[in-house]
Amino acid sequence: MKIAQDIIIRPIITEESMAEVPEKKYTFEVAKSATKIDVAGAVEKLFDVKVAKVNTMNVKGHKRTYGRYTGYKSDWKKAIVTLTEDSKPIEFFDGMF
Repeated sequence: MKIAQDIIIRPIITEESMAEVPEKKYTFEVAKSATKIDVAGAVEKLFDVKVAKVNTMNVKGHKRTYGRYTGYKSDWKKAIVTLTEDSKPIEFFDGMF
């Protein structure tokens, strides 16, 4: 069984993801092997909220050039977590406004 801190790697703080916070949608980078059930359980355990829905997607690494060397950044997995209407918001994201 995985630990919640191993599943949720970091929150994604972008203009687009922060626009969805009032709708109780939060975006996280998660472990590549994590399932939707794993992500929902980890968010409920870490932030003490109720999860209604989880959408996951695999993100391809972008091409990067450093001098004459070219390579790709790592692929990663993103999860958009929607909370229930009666759930409290995640306090970490409230301080971003």
